Amino acid sequence: MKNKMQEIDQLIKDTLSKEEAAFYDSLEEQNLFDMVVGLFKGKNAWLLITTNIVTIVFFAFFVYCFIQYLSVDSAEEIMKWGIGSLMLLLSISMLKIYAWMQMDKNAILREMKRLELQVMSLSGKMAD
Repeated sequence: MKNKMQEIDQLIKDTLSKEEAAFYDSLEEQNLFDMVVGLFKGKNAWLLITTNIVTIVFFAFFVYCFIQYLSVDSAEEIMKWGIGSLMLLLSISMLKIYAWMQMDKNAILREMKRLELQVMSLSGKMAD
């Protein structure tokens, strides 16, 4: 299967111009590190930077709440600090899920661009 995909990729590259072939190569599948770095590029980079700063602040508050949770004696105080800790952990989880969804969106967009390039290549081949 992998060999067949390489043959298809090579066939597509042969029909593209040099600039288009370079663009096609840039759309290759990325590893996890490249996907994370890709979050901080583009129009919404400021939003991901902000969410990471908020995540760090929430984590600091979580650590404080958890330390307080372990050090108090009354049941009422334990409930307050425990619920605070859980709410902060949930908030951190939601912010991380948002980042993962953005990485998935970027991967889908990259695949759509590959498909567009393949359709363009095939339509050019059929016109000849």
